[in-house]
Amino acid sequence: MAKTDARPKPDRRKAPTKRAAAGPAVESVNDEAIAARAFEYFVARGGGHGRDLEDWLQAERELRQPTMN
Repeated sequence: MAKTDARPKPDRRKAPTKRAAAGPAVESVNDEAIAARAFEYFVARGGGHGRDLEDWLQAERELRQPTMN
């Protein structure tokens, strides 16, 4: 009888490669930095509640916007 190899064969498919983003490189911004900036908007408005998502999205846009040097 022929000897069979019972070990699974390794997956030789390549993982998809990430494409570089178009335009200037944007430094990675973490949630903590976004939260701090959103809190600044909250305080500047006098602490009015109910606009947390708006503050978060504005802070995220501002911090993720590529800087022009």
